Amino acid sequence: MGSLYRSEEMTLCQLFLQSEAAYACVSELGELGLVQFRDLNPDVSAFQRKFVNEVRRCDEMERKLRFLEKELEKDNIPQLDTGDLPEAPAPREMIDLEATFEKLENEMKEVNSNAEALKRNYLELTELKHILRKTQGFFEEAHATIDPYQAMTDPNMAEETVGLLGEEVRAPTTGQQPLRLGFVAGVIVRERMPAFERMLWRACRGNVFLKQANMDVPLEDPVTGDQVHKSVFIIFFQGDQLKTRVKKICEGFRATLYPCPETPAERREMAIGVMTRIEDLNTVLQQTRDHRHRVLVAAAKNMRSWLIKVRKIKAIYMTLNLFNLDVTQKCLIAECWCPVADLDRIQLGLRRGTEASGSSVPSILNRMATRESPPTYNRTNKFTSGFQSIVDAYGVAVYREVNPAPFTIITFPFLFAVMFGDFGHGLIMLCFAIWMILRERQLIAKKAHEDEMFGMFFSGRYMIMLMGIFSMYTGFVYNDFFSKSVNVFGSGWTVNDFTNSTGTRALDPNTTEWSGSPYWYGMDPVWQMSLNKISFLNTFKMKTSVILGIIHMFSGVILSLSNHRYFGNTLNIFCEFIPQVLFLSAIFLYLVCIIMAKWIYITPADSACAPSLLIGLINMVMFKYQKLDKNKTLCAVVPWYPGQQGLESFLVILAGLCIPWHLCLKPILLYMKHKGKFDQKRRAPVTHVARTVANDTDDDEAALIHHDESDAPLLENHTTEEEKVT
Repeated sequence: MGSLYRSEEMTLCQLFLQSEAAYACVSELGELGLVQFRDLNPDVSAFQRKFVNEVRRCDEMERKLRFLEKELEKDNIPQLDTGDLPEAPAPREMIDLEATFEKLENEMKEVNSNAEALKRNYLELTELKHILRKTQGFFEEAHATIDPYQAMTDPNMAEETVGLLGEEVRAPTTGQQPLRLGFVAGVIVRERMPAFERMLWRACRGNVFLKQANMDVPLEDPVTGDQVHKSVFIIFFQGDQLKTRVKKICEGFRATLYPCPETPAERREMAIGVMTRIEDLNTVLQQTRDHRHRVLVAAAKNMRSWLIKVRKIKAIYMTLNLFNLDVTQKCLIAECWCPVADLDRIQLGLRRGTEASGSSVPSILNRMATRESPPTYNRTNKFTSGFQSIVDAYGVAVYREVNPAPFTIITFPFLFAVMFGDFGHGLIMLCFAIWMILRERQLIAKKAHEDEMFGMFFSGRYMIMLMGIFSMYTGFVYNDFFSKSVNVFGSGWTVNDFTNSTGTRALDPNTTEWSGSPYWYGMDPVWQMSLNKISFLNTFKMKTSVILGIIHMFSGVILSLSNHRYFGNTLNIFCEFIPQVLFLSAIFLYLVCIIMAKWIYITPADSACAPSLLIGLINMVMFKYQKLDKNKTLCAVVPWYPGQQGLESFLVILAGLCIPWHLCLKPILLYMKHKGKFDQKRRAPVTHVARTVANDTDDDEAALIHHDESDAPLLENHTTEEEKVT
């Protein structure tokens, strides 16, 4: 399986790039996607690096593009996506891109501000139109319901109604000054109307008269664009003090007041002028919308490519910030991890980048020897990428370890199908996956990038296909077709006294209803109509799940043996692999053997007295064994085969010994090995000094060389001051 079985062999390389060719070379390496750069300036902050200004310019361009994207979403204008990936533009093209984005942003801001001002004027005129219409209705209603002569002669009624008529009234008998009621008209949000009315009543102590009516059509907020329901009101009052108080309350509730003439002729004339201005504003607004739409449609054609270009430029400059400058300030030095198998492609990419920049000095790639652990790189394709993502979500394997992803291609869909075993639902999954596979080119360009949830399904289309196939297989075994059983091969039971489709009795294999031959493949459909189908099916599925889980565990342990042998780690084989295999075999492999034996050797006649696996496993660990009572027949008799007690006792003792073997032996051996190395390091400097001194001492002094560390201080008595310094 090549690199799919183990991660790619990586090497640490050093790059020497000319300053004028560095941008193009990094762009070519980025297109290859085979290089992981190291940060050679870990102590330098992001704001003090060489290309920080270029990164800021890219951030500013991204901000402008995001602004344009929001405007496109507001108008529901789709972005054109051809599926092509443009290459990173040259550095000199950044100026043209910045100018283009600046022009588009300014134009859109100007259009938005003009449109907002026009909408605000349109809103005000629309509200004024409704006010004139509603107030005219108020006054006409007052004229229709009030007798002018009675209002002039009745002093109790004059105070309440004279202001509604808009005329001066003088009491005929008293000679008082004419009495007039002032009024204000405005618009308020409908939800605030009850609180607004209560506040007017309390603040003015009932000395005002409020008349209100709801607008039939909601109005558009010029700032947010939301539809707002509003109400028109008119407030009658007497005196300047109440007028001031009413206006403050209107201001507090954010009600908009509009001038309203008192006479019908003036109101009619103002209404005609308002309607004319509204028609003119509608024309101007439509022209503004058309201009905005044309600008956004032109921008939508290049939005995808602009975003890709800006992000590539930003990624290149952020990568260049990881590099180091040499002493001449003319060359950039970089360190990167790359696959050994792709060194030729990387060299070719560097050559293309150097030629594209016009540099005469070639870029240099130098392999370095290092003792650092390389990163793990698993090469994937569109089929294996989904399974590799699942494996990496649990944890990335150590460098050159066995990659579990190839085995997950089978185990993950199959274990899903064991849980989701239905032929009909599996068929639906398979059809959906095949549809995505057949239309993957169109979906890559459209839905996979627009909808995050659909993109997740699309990336795992091959996984869904395998899950559907395996679900159909397990559904055929479970005999489940949309949760219904199908009698394909003929049932092995002859039951005719079911009272309804759900069943009213349990099936007993000891009766004559069972023919003695099982269903040819999978589950007999008659179990779907039985009362004891849950106990039967769950027992089967539980035992099957135990077997599959133990096989899965053994597979993982065997893969660890492959890793230990590849890395030459004999200690892990002896202290980890062997005790793990023995422990699994002593407990779980023995359980699998019992399950198989029970399936093979237990007949229907013995099913009532079949040994319990759960109770048997618990008794095995507790060294508890039941005996056959002569007076009472115990069905679950242990042992149920010769030598079971001795074998199970041996297996439990073996499993118990494997626990300290696995947990304690390796740390003890590593501690002893580390302690031996530490003692060696402590003695090494003494031997080095003794050998140095032996070159300038006589035979008696040289004899001290072989002394232990406890005799090392004696050497100082036989050396000169110069030798001590050395």
